[in-house]
Amino acid sequence: MIRLRFLSLLFCWQLAGICSKAQMNGNWGDQENGTYVNPVLPADYSDLDAIRVGDDYYAISSTMQFSPGMVVLHSKDLINWEITGHVVDDLTRISPQLNWDRMNCYGKGIWAGSIRYYKNRFWVYFGTPDDGFFMSSAANPAGPWEPLHHLWKTSGWDDCCSFCDDDGQLYFIATNFAHDPKTNKKYNIHLFKMMPDGRSLIMESDSILHQSPGSEANKLYKINGLYYHYFSEVKPEGRVIMMERSKNLYGPWEIRQLNHVDKKLDREPNQGGLLQTPTGKWYFLTHHGSGSWEGRPASLLPVHWVDGWPVIGEPGTDTIGHMVWTGTNPITYKRKLSIQSSDEFNSGKLHVQWEWNYQPRFGKWSLTERKGFLRLHAFRPIQSSNEKNIILRAGNTLTQRSMRTPTNKVTVQIDISHMANGQFSGLTHFSTTSHSLLGLKQENGMRSLVYSFNGKDTTVVTVTGKSIWLRSTWDANGISRYAFSTDGRLYQTLESTFQLTWGSYRGDRIGIFNYNTKEDKGYVDVDWFRYDYDK
Repeated sequence: MIRLRFLSLLFCWQLAGICSKAQMNGNWGDQENGTYVNPVLPADYSDLDAIRVGDDYYAISSTMQFSPGMVVLHSKDLINWEITGHVVDDLTRISPQLNWDRMNCYGKGIWAGSIRYYKNRFWVYFGTPDDGFFMSSAANPAGPWEPLHHLWKTSGWDDCCSFCDDDGQLYFIATNFAHDPKTNKKYNIHLFKMMPDGRSLIMESDSILHQSPGSEANKLYKINGLYYHYFSEVKPEGRVIMMERSKNLYGPWEIRQLNHVDKKLDREPNQGGLLQTPTGKWYFLTHHGSGSWEGRPASLLPVHWVDGWPVIGEPGTDTIGHMVWTGTNPITYKRKLSIQSSDEFNSGKLHVQWEWNYQPRFGKWSLTERKGFLRLHAFRPIQSSNEKNIILRAGNTLTQRSMRTPTNKVTVQIDISHMANGQFSGLTHFSTTSHSLLGLKQENGMRSLVYSFNGKDTTVVTVTGKSIWLRSTWDANGISRYAFSTDGRLYQTLESTFQLTWGSYRGDRIGIFNYNTKEDKGYVDVDWFRYDYDK
């Protein structure tokens, strides 16, 4: 029996190597033959939590400085997902630092949170490293969500989760990571009771559940009468998934490790949520904690219950799990959902995939000033000593996630006839590590197509027409190439290629930008944005 288990594990390791290579080449998700390949979401859907409500699955993912914040995903089969909305419509409810006139919170903003369903509502709690914890609730996960409520103003905390016990008592769990390396203070995981409305903590109920180096990703569950505290922890092999269980929320707790880490293959499964299907099977939807140019993608792992412990992945001879890169689809669902990408700007509102870089400036963008177009008014970026990174502090940059699939093609048509001197508008890829822009610059009444890479500009051609068509294509390795057209039919490809990158815990973003370095003047009308990727 041990030999069979070893041979099975060896096969899984070999398969993991094959499938991880396939993933790096862009193979992903539903294979349309009853199987799937991880990741199931090959883009920056990090800091996940997920739940099932009836026959539907919902997940949330952190968004940091992007607005609207805390994206909500929906699935019917755990493999194919769509964006259903966002929890936070106004980031300034968190901090003025997240507004268009500050733009200095890269790597901060909305971090990991939890989504739960109880008392006939959806509840989302999350934290920011500087501002504390926030919450909102909704009857429908697509919204509207209640105005964001500041649960606790504090700093140095993260990775929270709410929990409703069988008697209706609400609890809140979170990590205090603000430790002092000089005193080697460990991360403390705290448990609080909450008031019945879930909008305040009972501070005197504070209790420390666990202490260890680098503990995060807290989730609480009650399964078959036992309490389970999920979290991750830094071990010599890397960040591993841990679990505590007890008959009482205040312990004593049994503890064990749920998975092994191979950093080269699996990029450390970490944040995530346990899910049970209607047939009784269990799964774990997780992000990969180490990022590449697409960010931290999402994978679905089977869960095997061993002696009452939910082992994540394929159990080894030590009953600790290993990464699984392929499997049988958990559920058969005829209609395939997918992440939205294109927008014709004719529905009267932005499609759900869009997120502004920081809270946008009111009155500087519109879908109604010219029907069927997105109008972006240009205004000056925030002054910075580093002009190479001007796009990082320029408002009216509208973005979405770049997918890691074998072929990706984004094309945008822009009416440039109302530009002003000093204005620069077009298509961009950016992270805090590097960025590229292809767009129109106007100086002295003349418009030129300019390619800019990390602040170094190259003039491509003079443009005299009223419209420009801009295009970016990239592959699973994140090698991007721009092209342009002056008539919408014939495209000229630029010689330069560009390696997409990630930075400040975020993957590459594809987006439309528009700013003016001289004055708040000029605008462009975006007719449509079309993004085709391998589904």
